[in-house]
This record gives sequence, C-alpha cells and structure tokens, in this order.
Amino acid sequence: MNRIRISSVQIIPVSFLLAIIVGTLLLLLPFSTAPGEHTGFITALFTATTSVCVTGLVVVDTYAHWSFFGQLIILLLVQVGGLGVVAVGSMFMIMGKKKFSFGARKLLNDSLNVEKTRGLIVFLIRIFKGVFLVEGTGALLYAVNFIPRYGFFKGLWASIFQAVSAFCNAGMDVVGPNSMIEFRDSEYLMFVTMTIIVLGGLGFVVWFDIIDGIKDGIKKYFSPRQILTHLSEHSKLVLLMTISLLAFGTVVVFFAEYNNPDTMGDMNLWDKFLNSLFQSVTFRTAGFASVPQDGLTEITCLVGYVLMFIGGSPVGTAGGVKTVTAFLVLMNAFSYVFGHKENIVFKKKVSEEMMRKAAAVVFVSFIAICVMTVLLLSRGGITMTDALYEVVSALATVGLSRGLTPNLDTLGRIIIIISMYLGRIGPISMAIFFSKAKVKENRIEHSEGKFYVG
Repeated sequence: MNRIRISSVQIIPVSFLLAIIVGTLLLLLPFSTAPGEHTGFITALFTATTSVCVTGLVVVDTYAHWSFFGQLIILLLVQVGGLGVVAVGSMFMIMGKKKFSFGARKLLNDSLNVEKTRGLIVFLIRIFKGVFLVEGTGALLYAVNFIPRYGFFKGLWASIFQAVSAFCNAGMDVVGPNSMIEFRDSEYLMFVTMTIIVLGGLGFVVWFDIIDGIKDGIKKYFSPRQILTHLSEHSKLVLLMTISLLAFGTVVVFFAEYNNPDTMGDMNLWDKFLNSLFQSVTFRTAGFASVPQDGLTEITCLVGYVLMFIGGSPVGTAGGVKTVTAFLVLMNAFSYVFGHKENIVFKKKVSEEMMRKAAAVVFVSFIAICVMTVLLLSRGGITMTDALYEVVSALATVGLSRGLTPNLDTLGRIIIIISMYLGRIGPISMAIFFSKAKVKENRIEHSEGKFYVG
C-alpha cells in the first residue's frame, strides 16, 4: 500500500487550517461569549480565521461580544498566527528537548521562509526572545496610559492585548468599538502603536542584521553611516522600501484628507500630519484606524489599495506580497526598458529564479483579488470601492474596513474568510499546495517559437 507523502509546502496551509478549526470550536464554547450575546458558527469561524490569519476584520465587537476567556483565545490565536503555527510547534519541541529530524528542519525552514542550513534552531529561539521583548515592552508602554484610563485589571489586559495585536499586525483591540479613533490626538499612544507595527513588519532577518551590525560597529568604532553600509543588501532594500512607502503614503493621505470633514478636516496641522502618518503605517497590514475608513476620499482609497497590496517585509508578521517582491517586479520592468541584462540591487545580482517567484506572487495575488472582488460584488448592494477595499484588506491581512464587514451576509462572510486564509498562507502557496512538490524538468528540448509582445 502506497503511503501518502505530504510536502512541507502542503503541511503549512494545513497547519493554519487546523488552528482555525480548533479556534472555532473554542469560540463556540458557551463561556467564550459575553453574557447576553450569542455566537453562531459563521461568527466563530470568521473570528478564528481573522485571528489566526492576523487580519483584524471582525463581524462583532471584540471588546463587547466575547468574554475574557473568548478574548484570551483570540489573543492566543493571534500570537500563534503571527509567529506561524509550525514555528510555535517547533518552539514547544525545543522546550521539551525533542530532537529535530531533517524533515522537521525543512518544514521549519519553509515556514519561516528563510534559507538557513545552519543555526536554524538558534535563529528561531532568537525570534521568540525578540518577539516577547518587543511585546512586553509595548504592553508596559501602553499600561502607562491604559491603567490610569481604565483601571488596573482592564487597563493591563487592554495593554497586553494591544501590544500583541499591534506587533502581529492584527489590528484588533479590547478598548472599544472605534479602534484608535478615540486616541487620534494622543501622540504617545499613536507613536507607541506605530513603532510596534513597524517593528513587526520589518522582518526578523532585518532585526538581527541591524542589531549585529550595531554591535560590530561599536566594537570597530564605525560611524552610523558605516554601520548602514555594512548591512546586508536585503536589509538595505527593506529599510529603503519601508521609509519610501511610509513617506509616500503620508504625503498622499495628508493632502487628500486635509479638508475632508469626515476624517481630518477639523484637526490642527500637527494632528493632520500625525494621523496621515498613522494611516500610512496602518495601510501596511496593521488594521488599526485613527479616522473613519468609510470617510476616506477616493484618492486615499486608491493609494491604500496599493500600500495594502504591497504590505510589509519578508520573514515578519505583516502580510501582502511584501516590499522586496514588489520592488523586484518593478525593477524587472525597468531593467527591460533600459536594456539591462541583469537585475542588480546594491551591487548584488538577483537570480532569475527569485525574479520569477516575485512575478508569480504578484500575478497570483492580483488574480485572487479580482476573483474575490467579483464574487463579493455579486452579492449586490456593495459599491466597487467598498468591495475592493474589503477584499484587498482581507487578502493582504490588513484588517481595515469601510464598515462593510459586519453587514455582509453569510456567503459574503465566507468569501472574506477564504480571502483571509489565502492571504495568510499566500495565494502562491495554495497554488503549489495542489501541485506536485517537485518541479520536473522538461524531458524534451523544444525549439524556440516566434511570439510578438506589446
């Protein structure tokens, strides 16, 4: 009897699916729901999916609908989803002093989306230490404001929940129904939230490269510029793309919303800048909102589609096609236009395989957006702006909505559930899931055909 072999690429989507199923069952327990509230199967499934996929779209208010136990389950699902089911399972194996087989290491390697043949376990442990340090520090910073505002127990719980949710780019909170709108004039809370979001979206590889670079630079008495030049080409590209996209988004939102009475029209100049910056940050898959999203201008929504689609950076908690992927696709087009034979970034050549992968990720993601948007529009009574905003937000695991999510019917919610799941595991991963694990080389050498493009 032939044994069914499942590749690591196929195990990863299944692991997230199992986490969603377990989360759904736990949220269906009577004591997961607050007194006077009722939780149906679709509501539990939607909430478990948005938590594991660290999206943040919700059909019920997290702070009011769920009991403390239900909120705790949601927080654990967010943490597991943000770090990755396989990574969390591997960490438990390490704590239990279990040995890793070659297959387990390969699975962990694919789960983290890194190419490490040595030091993988050390890298994983370092990730978890860094994550809990950032989340713990974030919780303490929130507690300074939340405890005096809400009291000790509610303030402490809100601080922990907010810190984990912000770092994992989930965008969920337990302080109220209006996300960060209540705090839109609080520089302290806005900057704490933005800092945690950006740290989660930069990617762990960049973290450690910067930390190691600073340590090495101090020993060798390097200047800040020398430390920067000694970073890897990946880190340089991520930092460049992150700063450029945040600056671009801030400028566009600032001018597009400057006189908009539904968002920032009544704010002073500093608050307009602060909230424009926050909106630019939250577009990068964070999901928190400091202004009503249904009041945004069409220009802001259009820029939002692009920023949400790109998302954060590789090997982090953010979603989207990733900054490096978007850059490579754009660079490939420019290289062809200007007649460059190779794609060079910071004096390093990008492999053809990497360029093909980037193109495939963008193409499949774009197709997924088109299909899901058409399906959502078919429900009727939904504008193109709202539908596209909802779908891009779901597929890029952003969590921003123009008020559409709670008003979706059952089929509409299922469409968004599928979109969130696809966005978390990646549409390209789903395509590979149904294909064979190994790519077979062509046995026949074909002659070159003549085709016309453009």
